[in-house]
Amino acid sequence: MTFNPQRRRLLTLAAQGAALGAAASAGGFNLIRGAFAATEQSGAVPQRGGTLVISWGGLEPQALLVPGGGGSAPFQTSTKILERLLKLDNHLQFQPALAESVTPAADFKSYTLALRQGVRWHDGQPFTADDVVFNVTEHWKAISAGIALKSLEKAEAVDPHTVKLTFSVPVPAFFLKSTLAGQYQLVLPKHLYAGQPILTNPLNNRPVGTGPWKYGNWVRGSHVEYARNEQYWGAGQPYIDKLIVRWWGDAASRTAALETGELQVGYSNPVPAREIDRLVKSGNITLDTRGYENSAWTVTVEFNQRRDNVKRREVRQAILHAIDRDFILNTIYFGRGKAATSPIFSSNRLFYSADVPTYAFDPDKAKQLLDQAGLPEKEGGRFTVNLLAAAWFEENAKLGQYLKQALEDVGIAVQLDSVDRATALKRIYSDYNYDIAISNFTAPIEPVPTVTQFFTSDGIVKGGAFRNATGYQNPQMDQLVAAITVETDEAKRKGLVHQFARLASTDVPLVPLIEMQSYTLAHKKVQNVTTDANVQGTSLNDIWLLG
Repeated sequence: MTFNPQRRRLLTLAAQGAALGAAASAGGFNLIRGAFAATEQSGAVPQRGGTLVISWGGLEPQALLVPGGGGSAPFQTSTKILERLLKLDNHLQFQPALAESVTPAADFKSYTLALRQGVRWHDGQPFTADDVVFNVTEHWKAISAGIALKSLEKAEAVDPHTVKLTFSVPVPAFFLKSTLAGQYQLVLPKHLYAGQPILTNPLNNRPVGTGPWKYGNWVRGSHVEYARNEQYWGAGQPYIDKLIVRWWGDAASRTAALETGELQVGYSNPVPAREIDRLVKSGNITLDTRGYENSAWTVTVEFNQRRDNVKRREVRQAILHAIDRDFILNTIYFGRGKAATSPIFSSNRLFYSADVPTYAFDPDKAKQLLDQAGLPEKEGGRFTVNLLAAAWFEENAKLGQYLKQALEDVGIAVQLDSVDRATALKRIYSDYNYDIAISNFTAPIEPVPTVTQFFTSDGIVKGGAFRNATGYQNPQMDQLVAAITVETDEAKRKGLVHQFARLASTDVPLVPLIEMQSYTLAHKKVQNVTTDANVQGTSLNDIWLLG
């Protein structure tokens, strides 16, 4: 089977038109961003009251809190109730949350955490250093940040509002602060979780936290309601009376809800890219791409090292030459994004380097390399692969169709399975039942462990979602990441990350194809929409509505 060249040219022309529209929209985006910035920096006094309805470009979570992971849906619902010690703002500066300061010792083997005083849990109990010690040892090290905290030797409460962390090796300051501000390092109440299972605790469906919002009611299949925390430590916050996180089962319904005002803020690509220009032109809805600096999305191809043929590096490199990333970007993503070149994304201005091997679209070269690998063309294909598309995004399903054709164009037979979220998670991360998988991940600024664990031996955790499911193991990679983890000199550490990116882009067990542009759509009356570097996990303590 071959891809019709005429059809491809027509699709490309159509995609170029869409991309031009996207570029025109992007050209006006500075004005849109400027409108956001002008509002947020005008010094306007926040107004009180009102109900805010938010959503995202996905479905309902399996629980309101999923300790250690669970994806974007529970991350959004849990972070309104539960807080972290620090937060990273969209200027990439760490800001205090439940910790007012995090101070390293001269040798970087210990840190002192000064905690915010006067904070109470939603049930009235005081927040203390004992809560933090419990989370460090029983929650984060045990469940959510084991790789990041593997060198932790001791966590102790110096006094009710001071914690000391002691490590066996030096720990870089940016690394530790990123961990404490990380997506899953939420602080749970010791008095409710101690002695109880954390992963399966019933409280995960009705969390008790310190945040600006209290759990109200979860109507399964529809929405979760939050009530204002009148005793929140942030003076006068939150400004909204009531918060609702609601889920719509398809993008068309979310689009309609934004148009009618039923939905006021949609995070993380809530509608298809083709709808953006029309919604913004209505004059009621604004577009913003800020707030995703610490949660940049990509779509990936992942090669199962347990399977014949794709376990060979030269075969993987050959396959990459068969993939036209510009075609994917323009046709499937309407030009909203960028062709990826590295597991460290170009948007990561602290650690990105362009000095990595790349694989230009060249089907003839792909064929030549496959021939050299001893896999000649023959009737029925050079070999057959099972291509699994995790269709939690509609773009992933479309990408599966394209990759099937692209691989068949170079003589590889493809069995394509486009499956739902639950099936994809099981087949990729538990059963390892695929040859090539289409998946996604979000990358924070700090590469360890979220990005590096896709490539290290300790990232292989059967059943652990969004980790090393390919089974790739390379002692050189393990040693390199270990060095990154303990290097406290910022310039040297940056150089080591560049080495990591070069090795990952040479061995290519997992390859980002497109750096997906993430965006938020909001009604113009909503103020302070994007102040965090990971806006989907913001607590919404300072958001407010114009009357």
